[in-house]
Amino acid sequence: MSNEFIPAARPLIGDAERDAVDAVLRSGMLAQGSEVAAFEEEFGRVLVDGRATVAVNSGTSGLHLGLLAAGVGPGDEVIVPSFTFAATANAVALTGATPVFADIEPAHHCLDPDSVAAMITERTKGIMPVHLYGHPADMPALTRLAREHGLALYEDAAQAHGASLHGTPVGAFGTFAMFSLYPTKNMTSGEGGMVCTGDAEVERALRLLRNQGMQRQYENELVGFNARMTDLHAAIGRTQLGRVGDWTATRQATARFFDRNLDGVGTPAVADGAVHVYHQYTITVPDDRDGFAAALKREYDIGTGVYYPIPNHRLPSFAREADLPNTERAAATVLSLPVHPSLDDEDRERIVTAVNTLAKAGA
Repeated sequence: MSNEFIPAARPLIGDAERDAVDAVLRSGMLAQGSEVAAFEEEFGRVLVDGRATVAVNSGTSGLHLGLLAAGVGPGDEVIVPSFTFAATANAVALTGATPVFADIEPAHHCLDPDSVAAMITERTKGIMPVHLYGHPADMPALTRLAREHGLALYEDAAQAHGASLHGTPVGAFGTFAMFSLYPTKNMTSGEGGMVCTGDAEVERALRLLRNQGMQRQYENELVGFNARMTDLHAAIGRTQLGRVGDWTATRQATARFFDRNLDGVGTPAVADGAVHVYHQYTITVPDDRDGFAAALKREYDIGTGVYYPIPNHRLPSFAREADLPNTERAAATVLSLPVHPSLDDEDRERIVTAVNTLAKAGA
């Protein structure tokens, strides 16, 4: 059995991406241009039922600009999970609005509609679930809740390229959705984000906000940002978009292998009607999660990730009092195993052997 280290994540960059970047370099047109436009059209068509798609320079920019384009600002509240990367709440705060932290449901680690309902006030503008680890949030329940209270629904789909629920792709539920293209995501553009929307006014606002507030040069309509994607990044993204379906199938096959063979730890559940794309394969280790992770690395050369050890409401940047028991439990027990498409059969067997041995030993 090989002793080569198995990392928790591994970006897949090959000759096709290099050739695509070289073609842009040879063209001499490096900033936002025809590659970005083509990437936007292809991404929308392939992943979100043809919704309009706007490319930006990062996923965080995508959330921030999406919220601004949807009219979120000072005095508003947006309900978000605390169990997520800080960018979710940061984007709300950057608009001048207040992120309100709700609990997650324990099966899929996504926003709990019952907890959301308890957080709604007269200041609530919208609800922003995170499709965490590549599993869709409970969008039917959240959609009903939003309609009952006259609220908007936004989607943080940073980790969920190609996920769906009852045949509807993630990204096609809310006023807007953001997909991250960071290197460790299921597909990458090197860095970047995509914002998808079915609202023509939101789309126009997004295009203005990302480009200094202008659609035509020097005709600035509002105060905007420089959040454009370059053609270099779009060229990488277009290449990856053509392969992400196969990579997702490989992730799902690895997840099925782990589901069948792991023992002594909690394996991820999949909701009825959900397509999970396994950005992370996240187990639960009820006793000494950190020691378990350390032993996997020390004894078996297997990397893991803890996403996320400190809930947002306990970060110094927010520091809120909140009773979120499922969030606190998840933060103490989740552990993400390698599930990236570059794993081979030997890697998968080694991961299973290591996890089962440590679980049996009580490590």
